[in-house]
Amino acid sequence: MIERRDFYINGQWVAPATPRDCAVIDPSNEEVCAIISLGDKADTDAAVAAAKAAFPKWAATPPAERRAAVVRILEQYEKRKEELARAISMEMGSPLDHARSEQAPCLPWHLKNFLTAFDHIEWVRPLGPHAPNDRIALEPIGVVGLITPWNWPMNQIALKAIPAILAGCTCVLKPSEESPLNAMIFAEFCHDAGLPPGVFNLVNGDGMGVGAQLSTHPDVEMISFTGSTRAGRAISKAAAETLKRVTLELGGKGANLIFADADDRAVERGVRHMMDNSGQSCNAPSRMLVERPIYDRAVEIAAKVAGEIKVGSAHEEGPHMGPVVNKRQWDQIQGYIQKGIDEGARLIAGGPGLPEGFNRGFYVKPTIFADVKPGMTIEKEEIFGPVLCMIPFETEAEAVQIANDTPYGLTNYVQSQDGARRNRLALQLKSGMVQMNGKSRGAGSPFGGVKASGRAREGGIWGLEEFLEVKAISGWDSAIDMAAE
Repeated sequence: MIERRDFYINGQWVAPATPRDCAVIDPSNEEVCAIISLGDKADTDAAVAAAKAAFPKWAATPPAERRAAVVRILEQYEKRKEELARAISMEMGSPLDHARSEQAPCLPWHLKNFLTAFDHIEWVRPLGPHAPNDRIALEPIGVVGLITPWNWPMNQIALKAIPAILAGCTCVLKPSEESPLNAMIFAEFCHDAGLPPGVFNLVNGDGMGVGAQLSTHPDVEMISFTGSTRAGRAISKAAAETLKRVTLELGGKGANLIFADADDRAVERGVRHMMDNSGQSCNAPSRMLVERPIYDRAVEIAAKVAGEIKVGSAHEEGPHMGPVVNKRQWDQIQGYIQKGIDEGARLIAGGPGLPEGFNRGFYVKPTIFADVKPGMTIEKEEIFGPVLCMIPFETEAEAVQIANDTPYGLTNYVQSQDGARRNRLALQLKSGMVQMNGKSRGAGSPFGGVKASGRAREGGIWGLEEFLEVKAISGWDSAIDMAAE
């Protein structure tokens, strides 16, 4: 068993002010795999103080030096990527192959995209030809608190810590107490990359403790949070008193609109995407809306695909689906499955209880409901597990109405060979992202939503700009610029 009670503050690992042990449970076998400590106010204050002290010098560091430091973080990842993947697999249940190919590589993917965007930033630029002596300056916002979730842990750390560091901010990370080990490895990457003390700090804790302390701390200028909509509301309220910038990446209830002219693999693709990461993705296509002429066939295909998905331990090699993260999550998903049955949806795959052959571990059967009616609990609420709702529709207008009739607005999906229809729907669907015909968003595309999904824009140039302040300057001596050139 791993014991990692220390926090990373001001360039060194330090013991908690008041130790408070927290067990990290391996969801594949329900056994304790690690012991960490949860921080209290003294730890949070120490980390924020270190970040505040380091900020002036780091903010004044030439951009090229900040860039070089981040490149060195990438070098550390390349040395230890297998260790990182195994930590993620053990602590949150991502099967080894999935952790190696999808979870851990989020760090280099986002890091490289941020470097590309970073190289195009004009830190001081003219306002325009109409105002030759006006300049717009981009400056780091200050000390930032980063609060990240357990479901895609390294993905969210990369989307927050890397742009904050590049922007010239100093930061305090509070990872999820469910999946802290990968974050501690990332702290080691930062240390071994030679980041100056105080630029990056890590304090483990829970939302009511360290999370709330960061949200209300007077020396924290910004909170970047990924998690539930409920927690996002609480953080917004807590941060309001100190007028922090708050960026929120929250839940989703994505609609996947499949038209009669969709390609042959559209339904299978939608089912497999839903079951990826055991359904624990905020951008999961959890509502499959199918045009009536192909609905019955789509139901058959979906049930067949779900039946082919194997469930197994995260410690085993192979393309199977692992457990969900913990008992609380498992119980909540089971409650939704039973609710779907009770409210009259037609169960065509999976169902309640552990899969056959399992008597421990937080495993959920890949579950699909057909004939789901708009307004049913499983259609309205984010389940955050491997549960798909199938809904028939008659017209394009009806599909749009059902898709948009949700508090959420993160990602929607469209499957159709009609280009005009795809373009039309992409503009009508109320979400921060729309993906069509199985095409992933390109490198540097922003990730974020609208409505109850929050309004963060993480990734690429937008993700960097979230950590920057805009300063308007008049009376700039442009002759100095010309002389420098």
